[in-house]
Amino acid sequence: MHHVIVERWSRRRSWMHARDARVKLAALVALIAASATTPPSHWTAALFYGALALAGVLAARLPVHSLLSRAALVLPFSATFAAVNWLAGDPARASALLWKSYLSAFSVLLFVSCTPLADALRALEWCRVPSLLILIAQFLYRYLFVISEQAQHMRLAAQCRAGGNHDWTFRGAAAALSVLFVRSYSRADGIRQAMNARGFAGRFPALAAPRFTWIDGVFGAAAIAACAGVRVMA
Repeated sequence: MHHVIVERWSRRRSWMHARDARVKLAALVALIAASATTPPSHWTAALFYGALALAGVLAARLPVHSLLSRAALVLPFSATFAAVNWLAGDPARASALLWKSYLSAFSVLLFVSCTPLADALRALEWCRVPSLLILIAQFLYRYLFVISEQAQHMRLAAQCRAGGNHDWTFRGAAAALSVLFVRSYSRADGIRQAMNARGFAGRFPALAAPRFTWIDGVFGAAAIAACAGVRVMA
């Protein structure tokens, strides 16, 4: 499961992991905004943006190949719009759609891979993101683990009953999917009742307040300045 691997990556220790989540969020927004506003034909700027993202991966001590392959999941969606622009006679915009979408997905994946979810949500809360959106993001992310756990249990049970025969028909897969969501819904309802019984008031309490250091300030200023410099030169 991709989200389980990303969760493990976010719990590692590195120079990038130790940086304040608010600074990393500001650097992420600066990189995405700079790349999004770069003219389509400026491939040199794309290379510089990619180098900045790869520098962050190396500072976080994350597997480059794994991040590159997982970020490629966005390409089938952006390739559709790129093909439309290509057929319309605008190959520069088509290629820009591909590299901009891929770079954005890679940058977001880098951010969540070096920032625990609780820290990322606190950074969003500090940026005055509506609390309802933060709460929805928290529950959606956590329920991914509920669904994956139920799916693993069902897969193990199916393997034990099939005796090594893993042939799936469309009807069997559809039935398994429906049972998965029914069980996940039941499990989620039990979690909701347990949280209400423990006095959940609609907001997850922070275990520790984030500490902003001068290293965070230098890193944030350097990252924003680098993105802005590449954008100005483009």
